[in-house]
Amino acid sequence: MRNRLFMLLLAGMVVTTSCNKFLEESPKSGITLDSYYKTQAQATNTVTSLYRMGAPERYAVAASAYVGPTASISTMLTGYFTNSYEGQERICQFSRELTRQNNTGLVSNTMNTIWTDSYKAINIANAGLKYIPQINMDEALANSLMAEAKFFRAYNYFYLVKTFGAIPFYTTPNESLEDELYLDRTETSKVYELIESDLKNAVEVLPATKFASNGHRITKYVAAMTLANVYLQQGKYADAANAAKIVINSAHGMTLNTDLGMNSAYNKLRTTDNLDEVIYSQEYNADIRDGSWWPSYAFNSSAVSLFKTYSIFERVYGPTNQFLNVYDKKDLRIQPNQFYHWEYTNPKNGLKWKSADAGIWYFVDEEALLNSGKATKDWNLYRYPEALLIAAEGLAKSGSVTAEAAGYLAQVKARANTENKSIAQFTSELQSLSIDDFVKECWIERLREFPLEFKMWDDILRTKMFPVISTTDAGKVDFVPLIGAKNGSGAIFKESDLLWPISIEELQRNKKLTQNEGYK
Repeated sequence: MRNRLFMLLLAGMVVTTSCNKFLEESPKSGITLDSYYKTQAQATNTVTSLYRMGAPERYAVAASAYVGPTASISTMLTGYFTNSYEGQERICQFSRELTRQNNTGLVSNTMNTIWTDSYKAINIANAGLKYIPQINMDEALANSLMAEAKFFRAYNYFYLVKTFGAIPFYTTPNESLEDELYLDRTETSKVYELIESDLKNAVEVLPATKFASNGHRITKYVAAMTLANVYLQQGKYADAANAAKIVINSAHGMTLNTDLGMNSAYNKLRTTDNLDEVIYSQEYNADIRDGSWWPSYAFNSSAVSLFKTYSIFERVYGPTNQFLNVYDKKDLRIQPNQFYHWEYTNPKNGLKWKSADAGIWYFVDEEALLNSGKATKDWNLYRYPEALLIAAEGLAKSGSVTAEAAGYLAQVKARANTENKSIAQFTSELQSLSIDDFVKECWIERLREFPLEFKMWDDILRTKMFPVISTTDAGKVDFVPLIGAKNGSGAIFKESDLLWPISIEELQRNKKLTQNEGYK
């Protein structure tokens, strides 16, 4: 792994600067980190490069017309989402069928990308943390940049441990080809210690303001939201609740429904950037970097005749009918043109699209589809309802179903209700539940609220419980132990399904690494 990181680090720094003379005058063989980290501008550019690198890209980048962001593939393990092009994108098929173990070579390229890009980001963050303190620059800016570097180091390590389990772990940069090239795997508990420490520092140092108000740079609340997820993933429920409450008590808040149609909260989230609900997002615009294929994922291949802006449409992340039964029939999110849709009329040419299988309305960017061919809607990584649901679950699991916990869950439920049921009514009803039943309500609400943001597998992984969605009774969900359960495609979960394989290329480079159990 580390035999490439020095060059990756230099490449990462180079792409963040327009200093062509630096490239011309300093061949790679002569570049050293201490000579590069000399100015405030260099430090700022290097940390800024982390915003478009590694783990955030796994969720937000729609680089292919045929397969969604890397994080979406893990949801295929549930069997509740499918890719219409899985005959070519075999990793989606092997995930849905739970047969990755026999096809390690065919999924290795994707795993190699995850591994390489995340470690590239980690190495750049490590270098910044070593050398920024040595730069003669504004102290407040230096502290902020180091806190951002710690955030991204933690964010990338968090993604890696969820994906691979025990991983190589280091906190100092690989600065030369003479450095130790290969590392053993480190137990996840030690990696989590650093993740928590880095995020706590970021919470303390970074500004207490909204992401959009901070020029789309990491804030105290982005770090707190990530820390809450880190605690939740480990089952540290009281800590998770406390971290989530930092966000809840901030200037962020829920987007409200103006009506239950095109001015619903969910349509505002689909069309509008910089809402107070958005804790952290990946920014897109038409001039610098657009959202690429996101709008094409909203339909299936038959939509190609409707639009001139995109040449390919594939249902790369399509919910099954069984999954859609997670919603009660009166839930606003299952109504047409909220999260999903089944028909669309192009207002410019009158052509119609209709499908028996749901498309993703949440991915529709009409300006891109009808005119520009460039998606400009930012991709939301964290939203305020997630803080509410983490706090609700964390409070219940660490104590009891209090009015505070019930109130947090009630806010999410009330927004999706189409019968004018108030938050107070939901709160009262939820308080009567046992802890186990209340927690399951939190899990179900997470299934309903975040299926399009690729959080489902993380929840299954941390709880070791699989949601069995009724095929007959809308809104009914039971939970069974994950190992031995059947997914939505009828495949049976094994212990080895919990982790992804380390790429064959990485195993060949680093002989100290061992493959995850069950993979050939």
